[in-house]
Amino acid sequence: MDKDLPALILAGADENIRADLENIFADKYSVVEAADEAACLEFIAGNSVKVVIVALFAENFDSFEFIKNLAHDDRLREIPIMAIIDHGDDEGAARALDLGAMEFFTRPLSRAVVRHRVHNVLARYENRRHRIEKVARDQYLTELQHYIDIDSLTGLYRRGTFYKKAADLMHANPYVPYAIVYLDISCFKVINDLFHIDTGNRILKTTADYFKRTLNPRVGLCSRVEADHFILCVPQDTLDIEKLICELDITIQSLNISHNILFYAGVYIVTDISLPIDQMCDRASMALRKIKGNYVTRYAYYDASLRERMLKEQMIVRDMDFALKDNQFTIFLQPIYNSKTKTIVSAEALVRWFHPESGMISPGYFIPVFERNGFIVRLDRFVWEAACKFLRGQLDAGKPVVPVSVNVSRLNFYSFDLVIFLLNLIKKYNIEPWMLKLEVTESAYTDNPQQLSSIIRQFKEIGFPVLMDDFGSGYSSLNMLKNLQFDVLKVDMAFVREIEQSERARKILRTIIELAEELKMGVVTEGVETQTQLDYITEMGDVDIQGYYFSKPLPLKDFIELFDKQTGN
Repeated sequence: MDKDLPALILAGADENIRADLENIFADKYSVVEAADEAACLEFIAGNSVKVVIVALFAENFDSFEFIKNLAHDDRLREIPIMAIIDHGDDEGAARALDLGAMEFFTRPLSRAVVRHRVHNVLARYENRRHRIEKVARDQYLTELQHYIDIDSLTGLYRRGTFYKKAADLMHANPYVPYAIVYLDISCFKVINDLFHIDTGNRILKTTADYFKRTLNPRVGLCSRVEADHFILCVPQDTLDIEKLICELDITIQSLNISHNILFYAGVYIVTDISLPIDQMCDRASMALRKIKGNYVTRYAYYDASLRERMLKEQMIVRDMDFALKDNQFTIFLQPIYNSKTKTIVSAEALVRWFHPESGMISPGYFIPVFERNGFIVRLDRFVWEAACKFLRGQLDAGKPVVPVSVNVSRLNFYSFDLVIFLLNLIKKYNIEPWMLKLEVTESAYTDNPQQLSSIIRQFKEIGFPVLMDDFGSGYSSLNMLKNLQFDVLKVDMAFVREIEQSERARKILRTIIELAEELKMGVVTEGVETQTQLDYITEMGDVDIQGYYFSKPLPLKDFIELFDKQTGN
């Protein structure tokens, strides 16, 4: 056998047939004899085989059984079978073809006929293989495209596909005014936490089924862009937003989930179809954010004021990196007073941005933007260092200091070097850990309770006091209090704002203060602005007060002057 040539297997033939085939195919194939099916398969497993030829007239050899077995063996799917028959044996030829042979030729063998028929059989097999591969490839590409296009949970379009199809739809119907509707579900994370992810998935699939059932696919589109966020593109004249939200509520209520599940929507009316679809969706999302969490208003339309807000956000994002390098950010300190002694016992560092063209930009504008785009991590670190630098300056001047609290936004807890960074800061400025208080919000807990718990333990081992900020503002506050070791509760200002008018609010605040005392925790009440509020709080216990009644946030120079008066420096 010539190892350099592919093989032709011959079964059931005599030496004369073998010699004829070797002569016919001397330049193309090596001829190998196989005594039985097992020998044939064994040879095929380790060699390149083009054709199996079976002689129907062999003695002591069941050629038809051999053909049948080979034809039904998956391992031979790509190797054709041919038969050699005696001249005039039409019945044998027909039976061989029925059992799976593709072609036959008669003996004595004709060189031209045999070469021609083997060539044709191989060509047909090759064509069939290409067809099968093409079908398989096309099917794979179709399935892959479906995976790319369609959200596997809901069966709705994914974001990128929605953008493309919405643009195509609008350009195909340039005279039809369209609306983009951005929807999401209130407190969806709470649903997953309180129940199970299967419940959340059931809500998402039921919502998707509603859209599939009610939205005409010829004129409108729907996408699940992420989590519990859905986007519609529909002709404006078909949109009844109040009916849409009402029907969604009824649909989800039919699931009998013991939680109030509400949909909110932002709507952008398309006035320029050349605007990129992602920007249209951003505008609808911006309208949604304006009313998110409002139990009275469940939808809002994008308008000019929101456009101004968007432009301002773009300016904030454009300038933020240079602003940090250019020292446009600075910290103010808001004094925190003890309710009994009326003296400053600590301060909170609050960041301010003095823009060279826009003047002072309110933190209410830039902090939410930075929390969304992640820049808040860098800004927080700037504030921490500025607070440490201030404390070091006071110590170098021989003055007493009170601890300064700084916010640790939730995104910081995803930084692997958070604890190391803070530890290096107090070493760099040679200050004691108790001088820097760390304020943690509830959102950090809801994101990752286990990670937060671990990091807070590390904070406390170093000696940093840890404050729970905005206590009572969210559903996880008591869980945080139960599971994490805080030193101080900062009570959300909403409680303080109500205590003059609401006996109920006063009772709740008193209970919080008593609870903190039981847990041997300090209390800071934020947002105290009137003498009446101060009187109520002072009567409730020995707590610390932060608010405009005593002082607004002050530039460092003004804070130092105020503190110097208290300490006699």
